[in-house]
Amino acid sequence: MDSITHLLALADLQATLDKRCLLAGATEMKVPAYGETDATFHLLLDGECAFEAPSGSFPLRAGEAVILPGSPPHFVRTEGIEPLRGVVDAPGPAFGTLRSQAGGEPVIDLFCGYYTPGSAAGVMLFRSLPDPLIVSLADDDAAVRALCTMMRGEAGSPGPGAGAILTSLCEALLAMILRRSAGELAPAPLWTAVEDPRIAGAIDAVLREPGADWSVERLAQVAAMSRATFVRHFGKHTGTTVNALVTRIRMMVAADLLGRDELTVATVAAQVGYQSESAFSRAFQQATGSTPGRFRRLGPTP
Repeated sequence: MDSITHLLALADLQATLDKRCLLAGATEMKVPAYGETDATFHLLLDGECAFEAPSGSFPLRAGEAVILPGSPPHFVRTEGIEPLRGVVDAPGPAFGTLRSQAGGEPVIDLFCGYYTPGSAAGVMLFRSLPDPLIVSLADDDAAVRALCTMMRGEAGSPGPGAGAILTSLCEALLAMILRRSAGELAPAPLWTAVEDPRIAGAIDAVLREPGADWSVERLAQVAAMSRATFVRHFGKHTGTTVNALVTRIRMMVAADLLGRDELTVATVAAQVGYQSESAFSRAFQQATGSTPGRFRRLGPTP
């Protein structure tokens, strides 16, 4: 199993396509907050717009997708010479379609929705992403073109099962986003899409065997690099330290294992590389806000 497939399996995500926005120029749309652990996403198929979130104002161009971890309230705006107008919602069988109040020819075709993690591992995954995460899907990738074509087709003439199809397409969209480099579009590197195959190979090794003794020196050997070079390249490509990312991955796996009643906390600790149950408990509480025992009884915390 590859690393992104592994991560998404741990996250146990549910995708929801909420709206399709066909907005004319000079329109402002307010997007409300969803659940505290949800992550809002937008995929712009045509046109240009801007979105304004608590972290700043950012342009969005055709072929770009954005994820907002934490799902804060934000605005989407299209440019025009008239004063900004609001939107009207036309309900549909699978989702609503938003249009500009004053009408007019659409200048953007925007899909909006959100991801809901079904596990603490999913919550941690979204918290580990840049805020906002913006990636460009506008290239000659046949899979991306097919995805966008299918989403537009299902949205344009929804038939039986359209909701289920669009949900699956939105889940595929997330996988495509996580494997693409954010480059200059995001304020921090995307650790799930490391371009250096040596660093990516080291991360994959931790995901495959989270309980192994992953010292910096051993991971540098996996990457066939000197320790100093590995540390420097790792920080550049992931935006974090080696030990921080190893701990993050271990806690994601531990959250999944704690959902299995047959495993004791001590067993889970050992399987993710901790010889001391108390050291594991401290690390888990720091990562999730919950002790392993409480997590097992009550489930993921926001």
